[in-house]
This record gives sequence, structure tokens and C-alpha cells, in this order.
Amino acid sequence: MMQEASLPGASPGMQRQLQIYLNGLAGEKPPFPIAIEALEARAREVLRPEAAAYLFGGAGGEETVRANREAFRRWRLVPRMLRGVGRRDLSVELLGRRLPAPVLLAPIGVQGMLHPEGELAVARAAAAVGVPFVLSTVSSQSLEAVAEAMGAAPRWFQLYWGRDPELTVSLIRRAEAAGYEALVVTLDTTLLAWRDQDLAHAYLPFLRGEGLANYFTDPVFRSRLDEPPEANPTAAILTFARVFSNPDLTWDDLAFLKENTRLPILLKGILHPDDARRAAEAGVAGVIVSNHGGRQVDGAIAALEALPAVVEAVGDRLTVLFDSGIRRAADVLKAMALGARAVLLGRPYACGLAVGGEDGVRFVLENLLAELDLALGLLGCRSWDEVDRSVLHESS
Repeated sequence: MMQEASLPGASPGMQRQLQIYLNGLAGEKPPFPIAIEALEARAREVLRPEAAAYLFGGAGGEETVRANREAFRRWRLVPRMLRGVGRRDLSVELLGRRLPAPVLLAPIGVQGMLHPEGELAVARAAAAVGVPFVLSTVSSQSLEAVAEAMGAAPRWFQLYWGRDPELTVSLIRRAEAAGYEALVVTLDTTLLAWRDQDLAHAYLPFLRGEGLANYFTDPVFRSRLDEPPEANPTAAILTFARVFSNPDLTWDDLAFLKENTRLPILLKGILHPDDARRAAEAGVAGVIVSNHGGRQVDGAIAALEALPAVVEAVGDRLTVLFDSGIRRAADVLKAMALGARAVLLGRPYACGLAVGGEDGVRFVLENLLAELDLALGLLGCRSWDEVDRSVLHESS
């Protein structure tokens, strides 16, 4: 690689763009695909078929997966000119912490199927860039190991709220002790959807002992076993299957979580404005508008279609984040213009992990933030305070 170049007064996006072009003068091209479509294709090439199906597949006929992307295409950006955008600020404040950009890494389980280092590689990349990592309950590495890899960098913990209250509290206490700053409670997976691709491969990673690091290391979970997981993994897996989900949960049960954590709670999977209002009444810190990337309800409303009504329903009473379908900077701009305070990025960073481990994830993140810096300026905006519905046109 050529010596890093510095253009006085240039923004981070301009600097990264310039460095890539200067490297080209020395005959060096980027180490991984730039375009998300090419990155996804590379990931499919390197992953086992069942892992690729798990990552890219959706519920049923995958109508919701397609709808998520189609929803972004219905909104067009309307750039403004001569707005003095030489200095731009991508940063946002979220739950009391200043972040370099309104981007978090969404919780994705079983990352060990994508790369041997799994969540540890993602944790290091996220920490290097300053982007918060939302760790899944069903991770391949324990939440303590991931926290150690991140140091003081921001991190949240995603909770799958199961049938065992003591186990739920134990997971929360461990997250608090390990420095996680928020609790993301996923609500849309109390039942596992019918997923054609996973069923075709007869592959559910948890039944093979994958993605269970937080359970197998948990003292409460281990106390439920006659033998430790190391001695009898089959019995441990069956115990996990019994306690993992709880379709009997109701809004009244949120009081239990609030009583058992000091962390701000965000509810993930909200699509209906009435559910957003219930969340505000329950006193949680925020909601994440999400349809689980199209992996749970086939034919569901696109997450972006649901976003405006949710934002209108809650106003300033709680923080609204967005998840499901983010691929590029333009998607971030559109979600922010429709009222999100930040977005969660999922499959793109997972593809980066698959093709290049820590370096691949960092490559994806740095490119996204560079593109976002340039796109914000080209839209005619200097900060997120200037990004609202006025920059959008809804196409018929």
C-alpha cells in the first residue's frame, strides 16, 4: 500500500476515497468487493451452503425480505445546492453517548458459522471504528469475551427473553457486569418462523450446539443440568430448546425486566404504532422498528413503511431506531429523514466477516461511513439536524 495521503481540510469520506484512488496508482485495488452486491456474492462463495442459507434466507417465500429493499426504492432523495457543506458532522448522541455516526451493528447470532473468530472479530472492528456492537444472546462467543475484545468501546446486549426468569436475570446481570450499556429485547421471535431455506438444509444451528456460548457458560443454566454441557452436550441442547423462547409473554411482563436491570431497555421488532405507544407507556427507553430482516413473518409490512407511523405515535417520548434492509449510505439517509435516530446494520457486516474476518468487517464499516459523509454533503446537509422529510420525494 502507498503511504497514507492526507488532504488538508478533507473530510473522512474524502480521505478514504482519495486513499483508494492513490493506491490504484500503485496497482493496488481494494482487498474486498466495494459494492454490497459483489460482497454478498463473495460471501455466498466462501460460506457453507447451510450457513449462507441461514444468513441470507427469510421467512416463507421471502416476500418481506424483498419488501424491505423495495420500500427504500420508493423514496428518492432531493439534493439541495449551495448550502455550505464543506464541514460536516456525522455524529449523534444516543442514550447519553456521543457516537461517530448514527450506525450500530445489529445483533446476528451464531457468527462462528461465518468466520472462526465470529463475534470477537466483529467486536474488534466495531471498537476500532467506534460503532456500537449489539451482541446477540445466541452468540458463538461469550458476552464476557466479546466485552474484553471491545475494551471501553460502546456495546449493547440483545436479550432473547425465555421461559426461565432466573436465567433471564442471570444474563442481564452478566451483561451489566461486562459493561454493556443497553438492553435490546427482541420481541418478534417468541416462535421460530417457517424458513424454507433452513428447512431445505434441515439446519438449525442451535440444535447442533452452535451459538450457545452464553448459555453453556451461564451458572443458572448450568445449574439446570444433571451434567455439564462438556460432558453431555445433547442434554444441554435440549434444555436450551425448552427454555429459549416464551410465546406467553405479554406487555404486563415488561415490569419484570424493568425491575431487574438498571440498563435502558429498547424493544426490537416494533412495527405497529399502537405497540410503540404501549412501549412508551411502559417506560422503556426506545423501540427498534424492525421485521427481523424479513426472517419472521412472510408478507409483513416493510420496516421502512412502518417507520413514519411509529415515529409519529411516540414523538419525543422515546428513542426510535431502525433495522431491516440497510445496505448503503442512501438507505441511512432515508431512514433518518423518516425519523429514526440511528440505524442498525446487519447482513453487510456479516458478509464482511465471512469474506475477511475482522479486516472485512472494518472494511465494510469504514466504507459505509465514508460514503455516508459524502452523501450527507451531496444532499446539501451539514448534520443530522438538517435531515428531515424535506429531503425526500415519495415516488409512485
